[in-house]
Order: sequence, then C-alpha cells, then structure tokens
Amino acid sequence: MYRVRVRSVPPVVLALRRFPNPRLTGIGAGLFASLTMFVLACADRLLFDGSELVYGLLFLPVSALTALWVRPADLVTAPISVPIAFAVGVFPISGGSEGFGGQVMGLVTALAVHAGWLYGGTLVAGLIVTVRKVRLMRARRRYVLAQGRGPAGERKPRAAAAPASSSKPVRAGAGPAAAARRPQRP
Repeated sequence: MYRVRVRSVPPVVLALRRFPNPRLTGIGAGLFASLTMFVLACADRLLFDGSELVYGLLFLPVSALTALWVRPADLVTAPISVPIAFAVGVFPISGGSEGFGGQVMGLVTALAVHAGWLYGGTLVAGLIVTVRKVRLMRARRRYVLAQGRGPAGERKPRAAAAPASSSKPVRAGAGPAAAARRPQRP
C-alpha cells in the first residue's frame, strides 16, 4: 500500500503569502516610495522630533518593498527611484533655517550626513532587483530549453545535416558559405 506524504507549509510561508503582491510600473514604484517616505518623515517629525535613526530604519523596508513590488519589465527603476524617495522624504526632517537658501542648505546637509542610510537602502533595492532578474533569466532559459530550442532561441534541426564530403563534384564558390546564402529547394 502506498502512502502519500503531505508536506505542511511552514506558518511563515503562509503569512508571507497573505501579503499583497502588487506589480507597480517604474513610475508607480517611484511614486510609492516617494509618498511613503514623505509621510513617514512627517510622522517621524511629529512623533520623534525628526529622528534620523528612525527615518533611516524606516527607509530600509520601503526600499525592499519598492524593489519587490516593481514589475519585472521595470526592475532597473527600483534602485534609481529609491534614492530620489529618500531625498523627497528627508525634506521635512532636514531642519533648515528660514528662507529658500536655508532650506536647501539643510536638505543638502541632511543628505550628506545620512548618506549611509541612503547607500544602505539603495544596496538593499539593488540586491533584491539583481536576485529577481537572475531568477527571471533562469526561468526564461529553462522555458526555452523545454521548448526544444537552443540557447540563442533557434530551433534545433530535425534531421542531421548532410555530410560535408559528398560524391558530387564541388563547383568553385559553392562552399558552405555559398550554400547558406542560397535558399534551399523543397
């Protein structure tokens, strides 16, 4: 008698499957990251008096979610839009003085002081995007090989090609390159 083994799925995997799995365009991912960071920075300013540590720690999961939720066709945009979102969000907690020049100086200073968080979030997004791209390329390669195509996408020949040495005499200029240029008769 045969018994069927049923594998139980770990609870962590079940919890992860319940999370939303949106697929954002490149612009949508940039808007998501920018708006989220701006709202989080405003909340940070209200609750924690503009703590840079809290802002930096909140930036890392936003970077990861942006890289996870972007469409496969727009993967390259996630590591680009994440630093822009950091700059948009740091504005409320930059602490610049009165006037336009003071605000710009405060923003530039905040970006320079918090460059570690900026690089860390960009690195997180870049690593996630790289892993996703490698997985997509492997899946594409498996699909192409399963369809009976070669690595370059061309179909494999059904029958073996005729041997190079045949009993017919060879004309001048009728080598393999010339045969490739001429259309074959049915």
